[in-house]
Amino acid sequence: MNKMTIDMPMVAQCNATDCAYNLEKKCHARAITVGDGVHPGCDTYFMSSGHVHEKKRMAGIGACKVSQCRNNTDLECMADSINVGRNGNDINCMTFMAR
Repeated sequence: MNKMTIDMPMVAQCNATDCAYNLEKKCHARAITVGDGVHPGCDTYFMSSGHVHEKKRMAGIGACKVSQCRNNTDLECMADSINVGRNGNDINCMTFMAR
């Protein structure tokens, strides 16, 4: 398999412990996507009783579709890292800051 190395912000913490990618409040997806254009939801989240097994892999933010976030430049997250958590029934980027 060919692999590439990309610099991207990391998911520092995720409190969505029922997500399949969550182990010990850390996200272990290769990368997540944030937002639907307006709301800063974690589009990669999905509830599952089974969780990934790879603890070494840490998630980065592959794309951010919330152009109204201060950290968004050209649909990419420019924050050093983000936190993901619950906001009511939604799983959101808690680092989101409106322009």
